[in-house]
Amino acid sequence: MALFPAFAGVREAAGGGGSRKELDWLNNPSFCVGTLTSLSQPSEEPTSPIPERSPLRSRSPLKSESSDGSAHGRKLPQVSRKKKKEKKKKRKHHRKTKRKHGQSSSSESEPDTDLGKDRPSWSLTGTQKESEKPSQGNTAAVGASPHCVWLEDVEALTGETFRVDKKPDPANWEYKSLYRGDIARYKRKGDSCLGLNPKKQCISWEGASASKKHSHRVPERYFTKKNVGLLHADGVAVSCNTELPSSEPVLFIPVKDSEEVAAPVTSWLNPLGIYDKSTSQWLQGLGPPEQEAKQPDSQVDRESAVLKAKVEDFNRRVRENPHDTELWLAFVAFQDEAMKSPGLYALEDGEREKRKASLKLLLEKKLAILERAIDSNQSSVDLKLARLRLCAEFWEPSVLVKEWQKLIFLHPNNTALWQKYLVFCQSQFSTFSVSKIHGLYGKCLSTLSAVNDGSILSHPALPGTEEAMFALFLQQCHFLRQAGHSEKAISLFQAMVDFTFFKPDSVRDLPTKAQVEFFEPFWDSGEPRAGEKGARGWRAWMHQQERGGWVVITPDEDDDEPEEDDQEIKDKSLPRWQIWLAAERSRDQRHWRPWRPDKTKKQTEEDCEDPERQVLFDDIGQSLIRLSSQALRFQLVEAFLQFLGVPSGFVPPASCLYLAMDESSVFDSGLHDDKPLTAFDFAFSGLSCVGRMDPLGCRRWTRGHSREGEEFIRNVFHLVMPLFSGRQKSHLCFSWLQYETAKVIWCLHTKNKKRLKSQGKNCKKLAKNLLKEPENRNNFCLWKQYAHLEWLLGNIEDARKVFDTALSMAGGSELKDRELCELSLLYAELEVEQPSDSREAATARAVHVLTQLTESSPSGPYTGPVLATRVLKARKAYEHALQGCLGENCVSDGAPADSLDCLCSLVRCFMLFQYLTVGIDAAVRISEQVFAKLKDSVSREVPGLEDRGLSQSLRSVLEAVSLMHTSLLRFHMTVSVYPRARLREALADALRRYPGNQLLWRSYVQTQSQSHAASKTRRFFDAVARSASPLEPWLFAIEAEKRRRSLAETVQRVGGREIHATIPETGLTHRIRALFENALRSHHGSQCPLLWRMYLQFLVSLGNKERSKGVFYKALQHCPWAKVLYMDAMEYFPDELQEILDLMTEKELRVRMPMEELELLLED
Repeated sequence: MALFPAFAGVREAAGGGGSRKELDWLNNPSFCVGTLTSLSQPSEEPTSPIPERSPLRSRSPLKSESSDGSAHGRKLPQVSRKKKKEKKKKRKHHRKTKRKHGQSSSSESEPDTDLGKDRPSWSLTGTQKESEKPSQGNTAAVGASPHCVWLEDVEALTGETFRVDKKPDPANWEYKSLYRGDIARYKRKGDSCLGLNPKKQCISWEGASASKKHSHRVPERYFTKKNVGLLHADGVAVSCNTELPSSEPVLFIPVKDSEEVAAPVTSWLNPLGIYDKSTSQWLQGLGPPEQEAKQPDSQVDRESAVLKAKVEDFNRRVRENPHDTELWLAFVAFQDEAMKSPGLYALEDGEREKRKASLKLLLEKKLAILERAIDSNQSSVDLKLARLRLCAEFWEPSVLVKEWQKLIFLHPNNTALWQKYLVFCQSQFSTFSVSKIHGLYGKCLSTLSAVNDGSILSHPALPGTEEAMFALFLQQCHFLRQAGHSEKAISLFQAMVDFTFFKPDSVRDLPTKAQVEFFEPFWDSGEPRAGEKGARGWRAWMHQQERGGWVVITPDEDDDEPEEDDQEIKDKSLPRWQIWLAAERSRDQRHWRPWRPDKTKKQTEEDCEDPERQVLFDDIGQSLIRLSSQALRFQLVEAFLQFLGVPSGFVPPASCLYLAMDESSVFDSGLHDDKPLTAFDFAFSGLSCVGRMDPLGCRRWTRGHSREGEEFIRNVFHLVMPLFSGRQKSHLCFSWLQYETAKVIWCLHTKNKKRLKSQGKNCKKLAKNLLKEPENRNNFCLWKQYAHLEWLLGNIEDARKVFDTALSMAGGSELKDRELCELSLLYAELEVEQPSDSREAATARAVHVLTQLTESSPSGPYTGPVLATRVLKARKAYEHALQGCLGENCVSDGAPADSLDCLCSLVRCFMLFQYLTVGIDAAVRISEQVFAKLKDSVSREVPGLEDRGLSQSLRSVLEAVSLMHTSLLRFHMTVSVYPRARLREALADALRRYPGNQLLWRSYVQTQSQSHAASKTRRFFDAVARSASPLEPWLFAIEAEKRRRSLAETVQRVGGREIHATIPETGLTHRIRALFENALRSHHGSQCPLLWRMYLQFLVSLGNKERSKGVFYKALQHCPWAKVLYMDAMEYFPDELQEILDLMTEKELRVRMPMEELELLLED
């Protein structure tokens, strides 16, 4: 700007360099006219950025944009103090804004940008610093800095213009890389490069491909989280018409009432009149009116009103009856239904789905109700148990254990609470160890014994305490067996036999604790115990000690026989995990008996190679209980024999049955599937015998133990049989003979003729020795088993002679003897199933046997077909006997158990007789008649019965009749044409009544496996499994689907080729997995080792190793005591052998073959 305005045009007109130098003195670079004119009047150009920008800084003096202005020295008008403060605040605000704009760099600025845009711009800096400062009243200088110049203020840019940013960026050392917004982006068009021959040369570009990846959205299936929520949503009624449906057929289904829907109006948008009002509005781009849009859903309101009424009713009832615990528990269960309702607890539409899916809200609400219920019922155990089960979702295990301990301390006499507490501690993987749980069992039984004796005065014994103690004792024995400590389990049974049956009279009246103290010297004395040679019992040892002296045991000649040399490692070339599993299972089979020093061989306790095989008194002392009931004493012997593998017919109580179930014998249908009437049933119930940890799927037949084990079982029989008499002793003899017969069946199955001959000879010798005893000569149960043995060995004529001999000894007992009826029934069934050229001959023999049963004259051998008159007389006799047994005296409260057993045998004989003489329909009518009579009697008498044994006996009779009914139908279908639907309906009705019967389930699965229509079967399994508490419906549902899947795989892979299958295998796989998951969520499923073993085996068969490992560790969270789970994992995951062994050692499970010992054996 010229110092003198008159000479401003002279400099602009001058073009030469000389004139420029001469007139330079007229320029005052510190003066700007624009600053003065902007104060006096607003700028003429509204887009000028000068009033909002800061002054310039450049290398050389730059020319001002305005040519007219006033002198620099013109004084500015005075501004008031108030305006100065406002300008000062504005200056600070603009300075902050300019700093932000100055630091941000952008490559999108253009040179032709309008000056009026409010955007950050480039600033120019130079080495020359101008010292001018704008006036205080100049708005253009507000917030201006003498170090900045804006590009918009410059008309022409020079090449030397640049920007210097001296302020450091702290993000450079705070982050690993530059901000992604500061990095230039580019796209490569194709993979080629300029200058290269695409036919001969190419470049391999690293990084992401240049081709754009299109994201294909996969449609969601029905099982996704979003769609599952839609499935749970309540449906909307299609029609709200409340009129009753007419019987006339309708041509269409009405969607809405005609009165509610207005007729559409024809218009240019709806010329045909086919669009409704909502569609027309949508075509016009309109929505429904606000009144219609905000109308509430009448269906939702109705449901909310019903649920609110239920809530109010619950609140009123619990307020009026605060001590009704069942009502409180029902109120807690109602919360699941209330949370699913739309709009009951949801305040807004967006919040409704969140609250419906909120599990924590539901748990907290239930917990609040339970705490309120406990405040009103301090002594209720059920409410406290429900609270503990609920708190298990979000409490730590240590906190839960403390709460359980408090509850047990308050209720030490509650046996059901003790059982749940033991199962809880047993299934906590984080705090589990075998010694800890074993000690808890001892503490439980000792506390309950003190309560039963009356030693704890504050808590009297509850009814059924003794039976519950016995069930807990069996649960402890099976726990030790499954953990691998079979020696301790056997010692517990040995001690209980001596403590129960051989107790000295001098200590019989003492409390249990004092009796245990007297029992300790006998246990530590080295005296032979139950099952050992020379065992005499605690009483004999006490008398011997009172008289003084010792008993010298002379060694038998049999002891000099060399033991069988069973080599543990047979093939060292096998993988290490196979060698370890074989050695471990071999030791389990041979070393299940506790080790005792043999005095005849001068052995001491130091001679034992494995100290774990020795059982001290401290390991068993606390678990000894007193059994005063004769029935419980006999059950103790039965349980001991069943534990050893003898089919005694004993089934553990329901409280510990599924905890002990660990093998797949529940699915074995017997040796003769084609003979449903006489199929040999072992009744193992899925429980392994001691010393057996076989792989899953191994057929369970009684193979017997080693020589020492068989001798141990014989010694037990010789010790306990003199303790009983009558029917109980007969049952023990029958169990022994049945055990030997089962080994004969095993030889028949394996087709080992040499062993079959020796085993059959030994079995017949045992049967003859038992029948020679005076009290067993008229024992028809033993005669029946001996004749059946001869029949199995193929000696048909000898078996018939045995049957005829036994029947000839019957005399005139006719239909009143249960054992005689059972003998005749088996004889007739064997004759019916005998394969012969003529069906009439087999039927005639069976009718002859059943007819002789009704006659008082002694029976004789078969001579020919029975006359029709004898058949009619026999039918009348059966009808008369059946009416007598079904009379009021039989089903009354005073009816003895013998009469009910006689009724069961009589009905079965009459059904078979009617089937052979009349037909299958006549036999079915007999079954229906018995059911109609006994069901009415049960419904009338059972609610008032004090003795629950009668109810159980009536249930057993009905169950046996159902088995006979279905067996006859199965046999009839093998010999003639008969609709399968009748058998299916009979089995379904029986299983609805008895969902825990394994024989019925085997028959049902076998029948349904022959049909390809699986929909009815699946619906039936689902209905029974969700309504019944036993675990058998889930197990057999899984087994049925697995058989169907194996059938599909067989069809697909015939002869090693892939063939198109009509049965989809993939759907079966998902269905089986869903069945496993649902079964594991059931009441008994999560603690059942068999179910986890089946699930693990199924996943391994699919080839999913990672998921299988996850299921294995999940199984350990629920069943950490089951050693078979660890051994299965070693077989499925050989790489994890050492890790699994360390885990077993940590949890104190029994490891009989340490890895160090295996290494030494392999080196040798």
